[in-house]
Amino acid sequence: MWPATLLRMRVLLCPDKFAGTLSAPEVAAAVAEGWRDAALGDELLVRPLADGGPGFVEVLAEALGGRRLPVPTVDPLGRPATGEILLTDDGTAYLESAQACGLHLLADAERDPKATTSYGLGLLVTAAVEAGARTVVVGLGGSATNDGGAGMLVPLGVTPLDAAGRALPYGGAALTEVAALDGEPRLRGATLVAATDVDNPLLGLHGASSVFGPQKGADRADVLLLDAALQRWAEVLTERLPGCPPGLGTLPGGGAAGGLGAAALALGGRCESGIGLVTRAVRLDAALDTADLVITGEGSFDHQSLRGKVVAGVAGAARDRGVPCVVLAGRVSTGRREAAAAGVTDAYSLVEHFGGEEHGGVDAAMTRPAEGLRALGARLAGQWSR
Repeated sequence: MWPATLLRMRVLLCPDKFAGTLSAPEVAAAVAEGWRDAALGDELLVRPLADGGPGFVEVLAEALGGRRLPVPTVDPLGRPATGEILLTDDGTAYLESAQACGLHLLADAERDPKATTSYGLGLLVTAAVEAGARTVVVGLGGSATNDGGAGMLVPLGVTPLDAAGRALPYGGAALTEVAALDGEPRLRGATLVAATDVDNPLLGLHGASSVFGPQKGADRADVLLLDAALQRWAEVLTERLPGCPPGLGTLPGGGAAGGLGAAALALGGRCESGIGLVTRAVRLDAALDTADLVITGEGSFDHQSLRGKVVAGVAGAARDRGVPCVVLAGRVSTGRREAAAAGVTDAYSLVEHFGGEEHGGVDAAMTRPAEGLRALGARLAGQWSR
C-alpha cells in the first residue's frame, strides 16, 4: 500500500468575491473549512483573486504585505466615506475606485450617472501621492460614475471650466458644457496605472455610456447625453493636457469605470490587466503548475463570466495544464457546453444547494453563503479526494 502522504491531493482555491456577501478571502476560507472537514489530509493552496473591482486592495494586501492606510474620502454623491491605500516597500500604492465610486455605495433610487462623481477617488490618489508613492495602481470596476474622471482630477489640481470660466458642477451631464481646464495635475512624478479587464473605449456604441450606463441608472436619453458629454470631455483633455495621447475616445480601456481609464491615460498613465496583475502577485501560475484540482468561483456564473473575468482566466489556465476546474457560485446560468469549452469541469450553485429558487434558495444564498460554501467544499472533497 502506498503511504498516505503520497495520496494527498493538492487543491488550489482561487475564487473571486461573491459580490454583496463575501470577500474573496472569506469565500476561500469557507470552502477550505468544508474540504478539511471531509478530507483533512489534503494540501490546500489558498490564493484569493480579484480583478480591478471591489476586493482588489484586500487581495493584494494578503499577497504582498505592506501598509494599509485608511483615507477619509467621499462616495459618488459626496457623502463621507472611508477608503484605504496599500503601500508596498517598492514605492507602489494600490487603491480601488469602488471604495469611493462604487455602485454598491448607493441605493437603487440614488443611481444617476448624470450626477455621480469620481471626486472621492481623486482624494485617494492624492493621499497615495502625498505618501510618496512613485507608482499608483488604481483598480477600476464596479463604479457608479460616468464622468470620465472629471471629478477625480479636481483634488489633483485640475478643475473643469465652462465657456465663461466657471467651475462645472460634478457629474457626467455637466461635461456637455466643458470648455477648458484650470490648473495642472499634481502627481509629483508618480505614474498612474489603471488596472482593469474592460477593454471598452470611452465613446460610442461599445463605450462607457452605452455599455455600462444602464446598469448605473441611465435610460436611453441619458446614454446619448452622457456619450456626447464624454466626447466633449475627451476633446478638452486632448487639447489641454500635454501627456494626453491622441484618439483618447477610442483607446482600449478608456471606458473602464465610467471613463476613469481615459482619465488615467490622459494623465500619461497606462491600462493594465487587473486580473493579470493580481495573478502575478499571488504567484498563481506556480500554484496551478502543482495543483490536482482547481476550485474558483464568483457571485454569479453567467455569460459575462467567460469573457475576461476571473473565472475565465482561471479555467483557461487550468485547461491548458490538463487540470480539472470546478466553479462555485451563488447562481449558475452558464450552459454546460459553453462552460466546458472554457475549461470548466463542473459548476455548483448556492441557490440550488439551498433548494432552488422555488424553495427560498436565493434568500439563503444571500444570507448564509459561508454555510453553503462549507457544505459544497465538503461535498467536493467527498467526490474528488483520493
